[in-house]
Amino acid sequence: MSSVEEQIRELEDELKNTPYNKATSKHIGRLKAKLAKIRDDAVTRAMASSGGGEGYSVKKSGDATVVLVGFPSVGKSTLLNQLTGTNLSETAAYAFTTVSVIPGSMEHRGAKIQILDIPGLIAGAAMGKGRGKEVIAVVRSADLILILLDVFNERHADVLLRELHDAGIRINRRKPDITIKKAANGGIRLNTVGATDLDIEDVRSILAESKIVNADVLLRGGATQDDLIDAMIGNRVYVPAFIAVNKVDLVSENTRAEIEGELTGRFGEPPIMISAHSGYHVEDLKDAIFDNLEFMRVYLKPLGGPADMDEPLIIRSPATVEDVCNRLHREFADKFRYAKVWGESAKHDAQRVGITHTLADGDVLSIVTRR
Repeated sequence: MSSVEEQIRELEDELKNTPYNKATSKHIGRLKAKLAKIRDDAVTRAMASSGGGEGYSVKKSGDATVVLVGFPSVGKSTLLNQLTGTNLSETAAYAFTTVSVIPGSMEHRGAKIQILDIPGLIAGAAMGKGRGKEVIAVVRSADLILILLDVFNERHADVLLRELHDAGIRINRRKPDITIKKAANGGIRLNTVGATDLDIEDVRSILAESKIVNADVLLRGGATQDDLIDAMIGNRVYVPAFIAVNKVDLVSENTRAEIEGELTGRFGEPPIMISAHSGYHVEDLKDAIFDNLEFMRVYLKPLGGPADMDEPLIIRSPATVEDVCNRLHREFADKFRYAKVWGESAKHDAQRVGITHTLADGDVLSIVTRR
């Protein structure tokens, strides 16, 4: 075991054996911050080795990108073929440096969704084991993570989620509303909006692990120690995810129900139970992908003409007029004058709005630009 792994194990053991109460809160915060810093340094080194890392990515296409994450042999390639209606995984390895990523395109409910089949994630991937650094880099850039298990190894969910967490990927969590503004002097100054269990001593001890001793800190919305640590590290990504269980046709109805109930109890949401081989529940899986991406439809209307109600622009919520402009062409944002909106987000039909106006699903939009 390397010295880094030993340090991580020792800190994990100390955290596990330290009862949480107000007296130990500062100590636990410091341990968590130290552990997060050591892990992050190790992951950064792994990403930087062999020229891989954050610069490594797959060119995005379509309205959103979904990545299939699972252990080897859970059926990701078969599922990609089912979702895209092709045999991409048999014929079109898409090579990037030392890893093969197989991209496919799925059209569903008017959206074009890029699906990426990546090599199986293994224990230790966050630290660079196997093809971990390349795989993690792809996952970090995704809009949605589909965690694929099979009926024989549903416990792999814990390993996969731990690897993603260690790599700085936060599943189904909003980015904490925390501002840390470093200063030249004055120590740590803390301001809070809303209730929080953190006090100035907690904040000082956590920030000290990153050698931040002078800063203005603003915590909003019930921030926790973990939230502050994530904000301090600064490289976290926040990605929605859900679980699907494959190969359900290979076990009994009772076993299937037990697995579904057990995963629902542990993660709060029922998994989608599928068979990529037979196509069982694959349409339900497509719906779940669409819904988890939180798509909304915007119908474009040229000035003086009718709106195109057959081909909406598919965009992820929340979206502003500026987001639509950028999707259409950069010039729309650069030369923007005003827009007119009909629909739920408008106070009245043909309301004149600015570029920061937030749209609602089903809105009709006209954009007026300078000549």
